[in-house]
Amino acid sequence: MSVISGKKVLLGVTAGIAAYKTAFLVRLLIKAGAQVKVIMTPAAKEFVTPLTLSTLSKNEVISSFTKEEDDNDQWNNHVELGLWADLMLIAPATANTLSKMAQGHSDNFLLATYLSARCPVYFAPAMDLDMYKHPSTLQNFESLRSFGDIMIPAASGELASGLSGEGRMAEPEDIVQFIEDQLAENLPLRNKKVLITAGPTYEAIDPVRFIGNHSSGKMGFELAAAAHAAGAEVTLISGPTHLEKPAEGIKLVRVQSAVEMFEAATASFPEVDVAIASAAVSDYRPKISATQKIKKSAETMELQLVKNPDILASLGESKQHQILIGFALETENEEENALGKLRRKNLDFIVLNSLNDAGAGFKAETNKVKLLFKDEKVKAFSLKSKKEVAQDILNEIILLINE
Repeated sequence: MSVISGKKVLLGVTAGIAAYKTAFLVRLLIKAGAQVKVIMTPAAKEFVTPLTLSTLSKNEVISSFTKEEDDNDQWNNHVELGLWADLMLIAPATANTLSKMAQGHSDNFLLATYLSARCPVYFAPAMDLDMYKHPSTLQNFESLRSFGDIMIPAASGELASGLSGEGRMAEPEDIVQFIEDQLAENLPLRNKKVLITAGPTYEAIDPVRFIGNHSSGKMGFELAAAAHAAGAEVTLISGPTHLEKPAEGIKLVRVQSAVEMFEAATASFPEVDVAIASAAVSDYRPKISATQKIKKSAETMELQLVKNPDILASLGESKQHQILIGFALETENEEENALGKLRRKNLDFIVLNSLNDAGAGFKAETNKVKLLFKDEKVKAFSLKSKKEVAQDILNEIILLINE
């Protein structure tokens, strides 16, 4: 999955011949999973039509503060667009627009939005060779870099004037790759390996029946998605669940029983930097699992159970450099029980869920958690979606890594 996936990209198109390439650029951004909105300078419409870019982006193209057919219509809010975007890309960025950006001029909707943007701004220059090399243009490049804007270097090649040299806008594929590489460098879990266990385990009584629990695996899958989005190499070990792998690039290991999860987790653990044990593992399994379906006969049936291996305790015992996180689902003496588990199993912190909290626990789309640390510090969070809870947990892990 591209690091651009899920990003809100605001594409600014200015009046250069390279504007024709923006149709391909929009397609590539959409294919990478981005949401794209397009702003054009009025003169840019002479090089590529708004209809083309609105069709490809699936959003209306904006080029002025009001709809041109009705000056009394509601205005287009440049501030709102600047706040909406996760990143802004100006491509092609002509010498004229770059000069106005560097000087803080605002004589069209695109420039007003640029000055309102709080997100990273990328610009891909496109102009003729002599314009590209002119001292004023070079000075504008430096001014924009000093503002924190990110320049996507122009390529060398045949130019519209017939000259050959530097000034040609980077190809759409190269622009997308440049942004992906730059975003990846800043991901907080880049070059980190993360192991996550998720879901229930099923302990077979016979080929038909099992001992299990109501865990859906949703929390673990959201943690895997968040860790992957943060740049980590993720291994997700999941018990039986209907959930699909949250993203390409995540290694998904499907297991059934606690013993299978134990074997998979202990095999992966030595190589990882972080392990998050969110699975609801069965504490016991039948001592004997029948090979054929057990027929109903007597009024009662005795089932002898034996303990399953304690996955989290085993990881805690073998922990060296790893950050290890566990979960505790409690119904009474909640913080006391969770802190005891944290200490016994050598955890860095533990995520406490309470079945007494409405909207928390198994099968819910939401969760309400407390994070308990070794120094007995407690961070309590309000009821949130499991996606938001996953991000809260990842944020704490990132803080530990950076200590």
